[in-house]
Amino acid sequence: MGFVRSCVMCCVLAMPLLACGVQAGEVSLKLLNWEEYMDPELLAEFQAESGVAVTEVFYESDEERDELLKQGNGEGYDLILVSGLMMEHYVRKGWLTALPTAIKPKLATIDARWWQAFPAAELYAVPYFWGTLGIAYRSDLVTRPISSWREFFNPSKELRGRLSVLNSTRETTAMALKALGYSLNTRKGQAYREAMALVEKQAPHVGSYGVLALTETSKLVTGEVSAAMIYSGDALMLQDLNENIEYVLPKEGGNIWVDYLTVSSRSAHKEAAWHFIEFINRPENAARQAEFVYYASPNKAATALMSDEFLSNTTINPSAAALKKSEFFQPMLPRRMKELDEAFEALIN
Repeated sequence: MGFVRSCVMCCVLAMPLLACGVQAGEVSLKLLNWEEYMDPELLAEFQAESGVAVTEVFYESDEERDELLKQGNGEGYDLILVSGLMMEHYVRKGWLTALPTAIKPKLATIDARWWQAFPAAELYAVPYFWGTLGIAYRSDLVTRPISSWREFFNPSKELRGRLSVLNSTRETTAMALKALGYSLNTRKGQAYREAMALVEKQAPHVGSYGVLALTETSKLVTGEVSAAMIYSGDALMLQDLNENIEYVLPKEGGNIWVDYLTVSSRSAHKEAAWHFIEFINRPENAARQAEFVYYASPNKAATALMSDEFLSNTTINPSAAALKKSEFFQPMLPRRMKELDEAFEALIN
């Protein structure tokens, strides 16, 4: 806590931490994050500027992140990458620190609509990236292009045994709801029963549940998988490794997700953590980050620094018409979520 007492917030946000009397190696931040979701060169530059190292702990699903935090009641991390959907839950648990008044002016270039997408975000979080959830497929391994969730959940013979599905209860059942013509936020119990029945019907044809690797060994790259439920940016990363990979936002629509950077209420280095968030959101850094992870940035000033190729990519920046049938998640009744979790876990384990 010596760092907290010796360096007030205005100092932290205004200049490198070393100028505030912090010696290199004194402070190390731990970030709970998706893999391949932070440019390592920027982490190194932040350490060179501030003297503060940032190490990452990775998770493979929202459920795994939630479980890691639950194990220590939120302790063990300084920075937490959290989905908009889980924000209010984390706030209720007391795991997040409110945004300091001093940092908001430093983040004025972030588009307000991404703060407003989820109620708790304006008070506790900083928008990081947004994107869609859709389908990636190997155009050389399918007879015709895939364009709908219905085709994904009722796979043709050539897709059977060659599907990859996220090991996420909410996202998988939500896309099944879309396939059936429901809103992914429907409150109809019958809709969820139908959706889970569809997920169960698809299960014998699923080759694997989980997040695909984003390397040359990825099953979509090698051809072990012909079609996958996937985040838009992940699909583009894999497309760099195999030009036959196509991404589609299905005609029924999908999920528009927003990820946020937050500071843990249990962190002993909150000032350094907020300084890191400010560093990441400097327009030049936000632009580099976006082009590294292939996701749309909520930082308006970063847009002017991005390449035309990046800005014109409709997978990264879909049109309003393409997003018309897609939705943000809204909180689900805890009882229903528990029922779905139990059914899904029994199915995939």
